[in-house]
Amino acid sequence: MTLVAGVDIGNSTTEACVTDVGEDGKVTYLSGALGRTSGVKGTTENVSGVVEIVRLALARAGRDPAELQTVLVNEATPVISGLAMETITETIITESTMIGHNPDTPGGVGLGVGTTVAFPELPGCAAGSAVICVVGPGVDFEDAAAGINGATARGVRVAGVVVHADDATLIANRLGEPVPVVDEVTLVDRVPLGMQAAVEVAEQGRTIRTLSNPYGIATVFELDPEQTRMIAPVARALVGNRSAVVVRTPAGDITDRRIPAGTLTLIGEKSKRSVEMDAGAEEIMETLQRVRPLADATGEPGTHVGGMLARVRDTMSELTAMPVDTVRIQDVLAVDTFVPQRITGGLAGEFALENAVALAAMVRTSRGPMELLAARLRTALDAEVLIGGVEADMALLGALTTPGTDRPVTILDLGGGSTDAAVSTEGAEVHSVHLAGAGDLVTNLIDSELGLKNLELAEEIKRFPLAKAESFFHVRMEDGTVRFFDRPLPADAFARVVVLTDAGMHPIPTRHGVERIREVRRSAKRRVFVVNALRALEQVVPGGNIRRTGFVVVLGGSALDFEIPDMIAEAVAEFGIVSGTGNVRGSEGPRNAVATGLVVNYASARAAGAATGG
Repeated sequence: MTLVAGVDIGNSTTEACVTDVGEDGKVTYLSGALGRTSGVKGTTENVSGVVEIVRLALARAGRDPAELQTVLVNEATPVISGLAMETITETIITESTMIGHNPDTPGGVGLGVGTTVAFPELPGCAAGSAVICVVGPGVDFEDAAAGINGATARGVRVAGVVVHADDATLIANRLGEPVPVVDEVTLVDRVPLGMQAAVEVAEQGRTIRTLSNPYGIATVFELDPEQTRMIAPVARALVGNRSAVVVRTPAGDITDRRIPAGTLTLIGEKSKRSVEMDAGAEEIMETLQRVRPLADATGEPGTHVGGMLARVRDTMSELTAMPVDTVRIQDVLAVDTFVPQRITGGLAGEFALENAVALAAMVRTSRGPMELLAARLRTALDAEVLIGGVEADMALLGALTTPGTDRPVTILDLGGGSTDAAVSTEGAEVHSVHLAGAGDLVTNLIDSELGLKNLELAEEIKRFPLAKAESFFHVRMEDGTVRFFDRPLPADAFARVVVLTDAGMHPIPTRHGVERIREVRRSAKRRVFVVNALRALEQVVPGGNIRRTGFVVVLGGSALDFEIPDMIAEAVAEFGIVSGTGNVRGSEGPRNAVATGLVVNYASARAAGAATGG
């Protein structure tokens, strides 16, 4: 018997399985181990991580590292994935026409329309006039309330209040006649005075109705059709807010313009096409399909996509010592998304959801770096190190140890940076493909669309279910069920949306409800994993006809996700395909497929050699 370790070096994790392999090819599986990949996959940076994980697996098997004779590593050519978010729309305000932020505690309820007047000028307003009082910095809330009440007593109709400080509730509670009050307006000194304005505050739990509707604004300000068309971006930017202020200025304007996002040039083996990034993800992916197979891609210099593709090439060049001009982009995946962007010209840090395109790109290199890694591992482990076959092919052999599977079978290996697919026909012929876009892209989409600016939290939202803490002892899960706790929940979780991780309950610092966060999470997974699954199957199945495959086995770290395998199964169900999560060796779940496949391949070759007397 020979003590053999199969090692799968992935983008995010490295896996190992330790086995005894007999002369006849019989394999006895002893143990396995899993850990983070050290450095970039397929480079000498991996040595320390591989050594640690192999020794951990040997320790679990109760074997001495000195007994290890052969180490099998996958053909882990370096894969660098890059992400770029190209914003293609922008909202710009001139002459300060809108205040549409969402302060935590606006005061009063309703819609008020009048002429903007600074608080010190309020005593000079004529009786019967309708005004919007603008309270600047340094005015005490009691003084503001007393001044407004005094003006109201004189017959001035104060229809609404705009405040610099966080005093809306304090002022509203002291007014004789309730009016809508919007506070925390940072640049209150830029609010145009002497202009017609409207202030709207909705009841708690509701959103504004008039100022988020272009025809509502047109009614308030008596606009003609052309002016209504111009004001439409204002209304769209205010959708979902609990409070807002719109000021009509003669020279004021708000525009919703498209930003030149640059050109992506896709170079196929037989043709070359360019596509504008602002055409959207669907057009980009259709263009990719027309030039497939992709030989390279370039981005317009000076744009986000041009910068991202250049960074990917530079990174690969540094890692492999290859000249930059020899690095080729092998695949791209474009996804339509939304990004919260600060509105240019806003007065209170307003944000609008702008259209954007996220682009994942991937490059691979030759076996050169891998052979250098194998040489370093031979020294570190003092054992024979052999480079196995193509990663997807080895994953297929590992997947076939799943009970209930047989050829023809297709595997989808869902990782962090890329999606692999391979199909094995009844004649054992194998076709494989390697695509850009996987778990990391989903995390970035969740982070950008929810405006979190926290990739660790976005990763948790991707991997774990949500709940709303409704009391100190129970939460309502995202599926509507209730979960009770014996001990009080953390104080910072009360009345918040939380993500229920293995390490505990973590509150999400956002105003989005459970339904919105859940929809963003599921939509991001569909746009990446489901799209890539179908794209991969079309490329590996003979003739591109997905119906010609019978079984799909989902593997990799993302296959452990609580939603993704079901989403893929649902997507391929219409083609009559049996799809499910793999269970390698009947015990490992979707993990360890490549490491197991390397051992299976080695054992088969050894048995064949023994049979021929080799």
